[in-house]
Amino acid sequence: MSSRKRLTNAYTHAQRIAFNDSSKIVLFSDCHRGDNSFADDFANNRNIYFHALSHYYDQGFTYFELGDGNELWENLNFKAIFEAHKNVFMLLRKFHQNGRLHMIWGNHDMVYKNPKIVEKHLSSFFEPIDGKDKPLMERLTYHEALVLKHEDHGQEVFLLHGHQADWWNYEFWRWGRFLVRILWKPLQIVGIADPTSPAKNYRELIKVEKRLKKWILANNMLLTVVGHTHRPRFPEPGEIPFFNDGSCVHPRSITGIEIESGEITLIKWHVTTKKDGTLQVSRTILEGPQPLQDYRLG
Repeated sequence: MSSRKRLTNAYTHAQRIAFNDSSKIVLFSDCHRGDNSFADDFANNRNIYFHALSHYYDQGFTYFELGDGNELWENLNFKAIFEAHKNVFMLLRKFHQNGRLHMIWGNHDMVYKNPKIVEKHLSSFFEPIDGKDKPLMERLTYHEALVLKHEDHGQEVFLLHGHQADWWNYEFWRWGRFLVRILWKPLQIVGIADPTSPAKNYRELIKVEKRLKKWILANNMLLTVVGHTHRPRFPEPGEIPFFNDGSCVHPRSITGIEIESGEITLIKWHVTTKKDGTLQVSRTILEGPQPLQDYRLG
């Protein structure tokens, strides 16, 4: 199956979710939550991520995670991931309980195509304090893609991970997982990057982005937000409406996209230093805010 067919299939079967100018939405992807080992890229930014996600919860945002949330290529056992980042999962539980959590699978957590694995990993957890299983995110559903549809003017925002435009990481993800577990994870610890990953291979990144842009042009300039390549993208009105929220594993920062008051904004959360020498987690606007309707044809 070609990348165009994979993207079209994801769009056609995506659940539609209504939103309006009163909606508050935040998009993150590529957290790659691991086991807190030297190979866990998320570990360096976990405090930044937790602070940002707490802010969005308190401010009434709905959280969309656009794939590769859990690092299930490098890690055989989800239990180790949960125990390493339990506070994050308990916060995600609060979003889920309030009906403000939507999850999309990527290539590194593609096993979540199977609802039974989602239930096994995320429906409950074992609490060693009292020796009992407790509910976590019961009846959680993972999607390949989602479409936000504006209630007033019908504009759509297509959300997916983006590996549909990457034949190796979609069709042969099991081989990719095998190579990462056996070969690239040990090499990553000593600083050698996986050449099959578009996030670490510039040529592959460009190829993936070109395929996505061609599909967007062929489908009447549908506003599309992806992750996968880890490279933040925020086009100007009139350009191809191809957005990328970046990742949560940048050096000392995480990036994401906010949709609020009918506007879209690319943001960064990072550690900054105050004049008195103390550290704080700060939110910085990288691009925008830009009205969503500026990306409509005509």
